Amino acid sequence: MEFEILVWLLLLFATPLWFLATILFKSKPPPSPPSSNPAAATAAIPKVYPIIGSVPSIIANKHRRIHWMSDILHASPSSTFVLHRGFGSRHVFTANPTVVHHILKTNFPLYQKGPTYKSALNDFLGQGIFNTDGAEWKLQRQISSHEFSTHSLRKFIETVVDVELSDGLLPLLNDASQNKTIIPDFQNILQRFTLDNICKISFGFDPECLLRETPFTTALTDAQIICSKRLHAAFPLIWKIKKVLNLGSEKRLKEAVPEVKDLARRIMREKKKELGEKETLDSVDLLSRFLSSGHSDEDFVIDIIISFIIAGRDTTSLVLTWFFWLLSKHPHVEEKVLKEVTQKDTVYTHACEEMKDMVYTHAALCETMRLYPPVPMNSKEAMRDDVLPNGSLVKKGWRVTYHIYAMGRSEKIWGSNWAEFRPERWLTWEEVEGRWRFEAVDAFTYPVFQAGPRVCLGKEMAFLQMKRMVAGILRRFKVISEVAEPKYDGYFTSFMVGGFPVRIQNRN
Repeated sequence: MEFEILVWLLLLFATPLWFLATILFKSKPPPSPPSSNPAAATAAIPKVYPIIGSVPSIIANKHRRIHWMSDILHASPSSTFVLHRGFGSRHVFTANPTVVHHILKTNFPLYQKGPTYKSALNDFLGQGIFNTDGAEWKLQRQISSHEFSTHSLRKFIETVVDVELSDGLLPLLNDASQNKTIIPDFQNILQRFTLDNICKISFGFDPECLLRETPFTTALTDAQIICSKRLHAAFPLIWKIKKVLNLGSEKRLKEAVPEVKDLARRIMREKKKELGEKETLDSVDLLSRFLSSGHSDEDFVIDIIISFIIAGRDTTSLVLTWFFWLLSKHPHVEEKVLKEVTQKDTVYTHACEEMKDMVYTHAALCETMRLYPPVPMNSKEAMRDDVLPNGSLVKKGWRVTYHIYAMGRSEKIWGSNWAEFRPERWLTWEEVEGRWRFEAVDAFTYPVFQAGPRVCLGKEMAFLQMKRMVAGILRRFKVISEVAEPKYDGYFTSFMVGGFPVRIQNRN
């Protein structure tokens, strides 16, 4: 009885505020489209109201959340802005490399995932590496770090990607080419391909998702979207009440999470059985080594499996989605990439170390991620009061988000030609050697793979996988976009809204 009374009190308290925000929102003019030039951005600073803060503006711009905040940051002299959420809550956004360095390295212990993040994502990510701090995070990172550094793992990646290409993706593209059919969503195909890849590489398990959509892939996507919406909700109290009452999106989340965890549990138990039947460990996949190290608590291992699946499925596939679209818009870049991969004949003959010689392809991938980062924003929470390098105050409990999308399109960082797709901006021509040399950018200026202690462990693996996929596809096929100007949006990770329809043309 007391619990039911509490729920009704929460509803009575939240409903008037929701209606007030709705009324204020309707009184506002429709939002302007995303600016094409940050120097000309006319983003208005959101008005702050008592109690509800800038919630009306948050609601008004929820359909263009990434672009809206990017415009505000570009118009801000310090590239940093404090957003007022409801009930006195504050959220700091920044596109300032000095501030990013401060929160990701200088004051790393101060900025953690925090209770807000963990509360929104715990049902889905549990104690996985993306949702933990302190000792739990260090343990998972230590084990993962060892595995990502092994030569045998890199060789295994080569083998898996090549087999999946030759037996799965390339025949699928060849059929589309011969039948002259349009692939309605190449983005989805790439996601399913990389899902199979990461499961085989990390767990020695093939979910066989490439040729068909499965309940698991649908549940994985739904769970990610719902949890991300929780995190960015104007009134977090609403989703918490919906969770208690099992309504709407929260009802769907309760259905989706068990679907995802059931597959993770099956992967784990099959691997345990396999390891139990062997006298020595001869498998090089991550899960085998993780279980063999003595960390066999089921819930803990399931959370780790889910984190690896998310990281391996979305990031590389979404980068390649935008990469192939950009190549279709810039044939001179495609010609240079094709020349490089054809000369090196990389797909089946070159070893992992030699893939590093694909410097122009590497630069083109980096340029793609600058304009269309696979993770648009990343958030931390302040564990105590702090002052940022630009003078902005941060109070304990405030969220601080570095806006990767805004940073990649900042004229202050990249100059007046920021909007151009130019792989050459990452390269220096060596006259004596007659070849390009890659020039890396400071990780705090280009935090696509994060930076500091939490820098992405899978960076090398991701580039290796993407280069082998690019080489394998481009040597045989031309990918022709059927969409002129796709829209970029995102939750935890970005995506091309409406999918990526393409035609496939056989180069032979």
